[in-house]
Amino acid sequence: MDFTDSQIERYSRHIILKEVGGEGQARLLTSSVLVVGAGGLGAPLLLYLAAAGVGRIGIVDDDTVDLSNLQRQVVHDMDALGQAKVDSAAARLRAINPDVVVETHRVRLVPGNVRDLVRAYDIVADGSDNFATRFLLNDACYFERRPLVSAAMLRFDGQISTFKAHEGAPHPCYRCVFPEPPPPGLVPSCSEAGVLGALAGTVGSLQALEVLKELLGIGDSLSGRLMLYDSLGASFRTVRVKPDPDCPLCGSHPTITALPGEKGSGEETA
Repeated sequence: MDFTDSQIERYSRHIILKEVGGEGQARLLTSSVLVVGAGGLGAPLLLYLAAAGVGRIGIVDDDTVDLSNLQRQVVHDMDALGQAKVDSAAARLRAINPDVVVETHRVRLVPGNVRDLVRAYDIVADGSDNFATRFLLNDACYFERRPLVSAAMLRFDGQISTFKAHEGAPHPCYRCVFPEPPPPGLVPSCSEAGVLGALAGTVGSLQALEVLKELLGIGDSLSGRLMLYDSLGASFRTVRVKPDPDCPLCGSHPTITALPGEKGSGEETA
């Protein structure tokens, strides 16, 4: 594609990278990412994807901006209090980069809408804060053959991995690593246990990096690896994970063949 003079200047630090170059930047400008959650993780993730020139970004969130969000959700500000998070985030992204088309989806993901949303984008980034959404997205991405970059955080710790089991071995899915959600009440939410605000910036930025690497086809994918970050210990640890042959979704004898409510569905998604 032909770049405008302003695009050449805007993306110059990308273009001079031999691993990216003009071809890679053009790929970003024609790529699309669905970001689930415009909260702590979604905030830095969205900002960096827009700044990088990802051509089309979809934002899924059904919540509104609250004062308690501003401690970590840096895509929003005081003027956005009470606004829909998708609208607040979209306004910020458009202000950062007019090259980017921002699409807002003020909905809660459910089996009835998730596959249509996932199908409309090249890759999905999950910054949600609950296990139900994580499992639902994993299953939808597997069925729609879309890579999923999933991250989570709590208190002082974060984790991130990429899942693309639809490509076959050696790629696991989320269920291979976490076979089932924990019992209700066992794992507290950020609102219950707290989270250090700057942790969201670290983990969300790492998530943006992994999304960009997948879009560009560069570096080593986190598929098959779970990265764990301990902010108090200032340490990273990476755990190797393999496909589970008994996984109900991507294993040898799957029992989940559709989402709940779809014809042919086996067990219900968490």
